[in-house]
Amino acid sequence: MTDNVVYDLVALMLSASLINNVVLSQFLGLCPFLGVSKNTKTALGMGGACIFVITLASFVCSIIFKFVLNPLDLSYLQTIVFILVIAMLVQFVEMILKRYIVSLYNALGVYLPLITTNCAVLGVALNNVTDGYGILESTVCGFATAIGFTIAIVILAGLRERMEYNDIPAPFKGMPLVLLTSGLMAIAFSGFSALR
Repeated sequence: MTDNVVYDLVALMLSASLINNVVLSQFLGLCPFLGVSKNTKTALGMGGACIFVITLASFVCSIIFKFVLNPLDLSYLQTIVFILVIAMLVQFVEMILKRYIVSLYNALGVYLPLITTNCAVLGVALNNVTDGYGILESTVCGFATAIGFTIAIVILAGLRERMEYNDIPAPFKGMPLVLLTSGLMAIAFSGFSALR
């Protein structure tokens, strides 16, 4: 690999994980972000599952688009095909967690199957195709995006754990405080735009 390629991949990773954070700047994947961020351990587990699914989905969808859909002029089917690929990958993750990490499987509950409908996973796959990324760039972008999702959800979970025992006015208790905190996190993450 040349230095220019490595530099481009590192820039892509920084951009996907921090500058254009999938949750805090693109507002994709808010359902698991808000629902699973009650404690850090569960948030980290969800982040790990998303890292696996988004990275693998980016890789597989890129291959399918490049070698099947595009050559056969079937690119209009990309959304349907990508959803099917993502659903298969989530089922795979769910079977592994149910078999080997039962506590995490139980902690994630209904949010694990919701990764299938997590718009962040589909959004990354579609953005990779739209941006014209190759297989390597798609995989790196998917991995970095999932890392950014994990960073955001773990930070929110840590903040929610700290705020749980604070004296909070009644109108702000629960989800209003979580949404306000998320908004402040989005403002803070916008500071990374100076890295461009």
